[in-house]
Amino acid sequence: MKVIEDRFSKEWAEAAKNDWRADSIQASSIKPLAIRWLWQHWIALGKLTLLAGAGGAGKTTATISFAATITCGGRWPDGEIFNERRSVIILSSEDDPSDTIVPRLMAAGADLNKVYILQGRINGLGESTPFDPAKDIDLLAAELERIGDVGMIMIDPIVSAVAGDMHRANDVRRALQPVVDMAEHYGCAVLGITHFSKGSAGNNPAERVLGSQAFGALARTVLVAAKEEDSDLRVLARAKSNIATDSGGCSYVIEECTVGDGISTTRVIWGDKIEGSARDILANVETNGSEDHRTELDDACDFLREALANGPVPTKQLKADADGSGLSWATVRRAQKVIGAKAKKSGMEAGWMWVLSEGAQTSSKMLRENREHLQENLSTFGALSFNDDDEEEV
Repeated sequence: MKVIEDRFSKEWAEAAKNDWRADSIQASSIKPLAIRWLWQHWIALGKLTLLAGAGGAGKTTATISFAATITCGGRWPDGEIFNERRSVIILSSEDDPSDTIVPRLMAAGADLNKVYILQGRINGLGESTPFDPAKDIDLLAAELERIGDVGMIMIDPIVSAVAGDMHRANDVRRALQPVVDMAEHYGCAVLGITHFSKGSAGNNPAERVLGSQAFGALARTVLVAAKEEDSDLRVLARAKSNIATDSGGCSYVIEECTVGDGISTTRVIWGDKIEGSARDILANVETNGSEDHRTELDDACDFLREALANGPVPTKQLKADADGSGLSWATVRRAQKVIGAKAKKSGMEAGWMWVLSEGAQTSSKMLRENREHLQENLSTFGALSFNDDDEEEV
């Protein structure tokens, strides 16, 4: 013990001599602030958000739809109204501005005067070189100062901001931390687009992001997109959020259209809201309703059938058993609707009980036929609305 005390005393003395010390402050001196949102519970100002998905999911086209909402005001895919008009910066190393990005912006109804597309970097002599987000973050910050009202920076793909190995956590953190700090300082959202790792279907969606897990760790929200095979149907879902709910999604399709002087391009047409976890939402479109792919909802349905097979079970006991099985209570309540279980009170002083109703679904087979699964399995918000007055808090 004396050796340890001597070591720390020596190190403390050395730190004091160099005027360095741990910088801690009382929590009571910090003013609490609410999260500021571009899109409520989806894209936060001052934070890094990732949008990941397989090729063909329409990630860039969907993000351009977001840019249109930000620059013109209007509605987000879930119907949330955006009353502001802010600028957007687009950094894309994959799409040509003239024949791809601008036509898509036009098709989405964006205000082109409020969209800034980074072309490169230029000096006082007029000499230009490609823009490298991994090295030129200070130039991007200066552009934010110049424009003044930037609401979102789109980086496509986000790996272009990493100078080192995108599979090494330290390299990713070292490269993206300045981006995160810049977003916080200027109060703008950074939306990075990336791909899924190959062969990752069925895994936790937040862990399917290509490259190091540091990408998903640094992002406060991870959105995921997928396309149904042999169909135009696509879905957008929240796979992870450290600052809001992390479930639910929206359906959409991408249609061809013509803008300007007969220029062919594409745009997003948003559909219904979808209830459920990102894993369930993606599983239903990626497997096209295949019965050999189990989802969390499947597990919850089987859990309830087994738990209620011999009669009513107290709600509190079911919740405890669900927690022990690694099932979220929200998914269990969705499963309740699917299999036809009911919540009842057995007496004035007795607690709430769950019981299988007559004609309850006893088969584990779920209804999944292409597009119908959005209404029958996951359903739109409202179709699976739950009246809290019908059951006690647990």
